[in-house]
Amino acid sequence: MSTVIDLEERKIKVKSILVTLPKPETEKSPYYDLAKKYNLKIDFRPFIHVEGVAVKDFRKERINLSDYTAVIFTSRNAVDHFFRICEEMKYEVPIELKCFCLSETIALYLQKYIQYRKRKIFFGKQTATDLAEILKKHAGDKFLYPCSDVAGEETQKFLLENGYDFTPVVLFRTVCSDLSDLANVFYDVLVFFSPSSIQSLFKNFPNFKQNKTRIAAFGNTTHKAVADANFILDIKAPAPDLPSMIMAIEQYVKQVNK
Repeated sequence: MSTVIDLEERKIKVKSILVTLPKPETEKSPYYDLAKKYNLKIDFRPFIHVEGVAVKDFRKERINLSDYTAVIFTSRNAVDHFFRICEEMKYEVPIELKCFCLSETIALYLQKYIQYRKRKIFFGKQTATDLAEILKKHAGDKFLYPCSDVAGEETQKFLLENGYDFTPVVLFRTVCSDLSDLANVFYDVLVFFSPSSIQSLFKNFPNFKQNKTRIAAFGNTTHKAVADANFILDIKAPAPDLPSMIMAIEQYVKQVNK
């Protein structure tokens, strides 16, 4: 009961929002539309960034790239760092190598490194389960799974449960960004998309108190990280009628900025 009362009391006007993601590359972002529509100040600042694993550390893994007949890509970072390592190892990616991507967006991103039409490229909608039928047809392949030090458990779990011959290899790490310049900057809403970003907040500001700052979070693991930090989750996405973070923020702003 008290949580409901707290949430209602916290519904005060929003003027400024900090989104813990890189600034959009184009002016067509829905965040800019939201800022204009409700006269909001919306800033972007990634709380985490990715650093590639050095090739000397990769060599310590004793992984022979030519042993693998397929690669599973779960993100554009995975694509970038796989091809970076190949280049640094002076390994020419064979045209026969099969690429399995969690989404079409990742599959199309491969064009940055290879000629799309000449390759065997497969993709799902968003998860490894979407690739289940395609993977069954290639069950005899030996898969390399480039990932980060905080790799998604769902993909590995799926591959393990279905008996695929795969090798996870950490090619990049998620690192907390230096946010010291934000020490005396305050926003009405902080928007998080990963548990790592919340960890970064604590690493940079160990004495951070939420007070009247509203917190928005996307995804179950991020919701859990908010709860574990003893924060109040004011804006939650996705929800049945609010599939995106931008929609959840807009609904909240509509309510409080009357």
